[in-house]
Amino acid sequence: MEVHAAPGDELAQLRARYLRAQLAGDLDDALRLLIEDGVHRGMSVPALQRGVLREAQLEIGRLWQENQISVAQEHMATAISNTALSYLYEAASRAPSNGKRVLVSCVEGELHEFPARLVADGLDLAGFEVHYLGANVSQERLLEAVAAEQPDLVALSATMSFNLSALQNAVRTLRESADKQLPIMVGGAACSSSGVELDADASATEVADVIHTAKQLVGISA
Repeated sequence: MEVHAAPGDELAQLRARYLRAQLAGDLDDALRLLIEDGVHRGMSVPALQRGVLREAQLEIGRLWQENQISVAQEHMATAISNTALSYLYEAASRAPSNGKRVLVSCVEGELHEFPARLVADGLDLAGFEVHYLGANVSQERLLEAVAAEQPDLVALSATMSFNLSALQNAVRTLRESADKQLPIMVGGAACSSSGVELDADASATEVADVIHTAKQLVGISA
């Protein structure tokens, strides 16, 4: 499968090359592109996270939905991006701690954890203390984590539309069982066009918007 980008756009060119490495299952080449052709040439880690990894994953999802790639290829490509996130995190500069703690989690049944992990890394690099629970987190486990970690904010992610009911239930459970004043933020592709009523304090999908909104919810001036 041919992947192209317009001449002159370095980030788009890098994304196209990264996507080709993903589809070929070439982890070494994907990491080399990000670090040597990205970080070492002056591209910021947030720009690479958003402009390369996130956009490439969206394209991977589109190709899978249109049956242009197999489930195995989609899983392989996502595994490469998860590893790439770790490498970019190690190469990034972290802002000073702001003293606020955020719990980030996918809702029960949600297996697509890449968007949530991208948000978790972004919040961490922005100075938050982040506790990331991962994919398919039951309401019971979520409540246990909130009780144990005592976060200043909970961020819940749902990518697939059929997990919206789980998101609603998770928010409701937190409202009923946890500190009533605990801010709750929701995000993910399922939230962006659902029209479903959620009893959350805020909704955001883009990492920059998540960070900005998180600071507002916990009382940090931008």
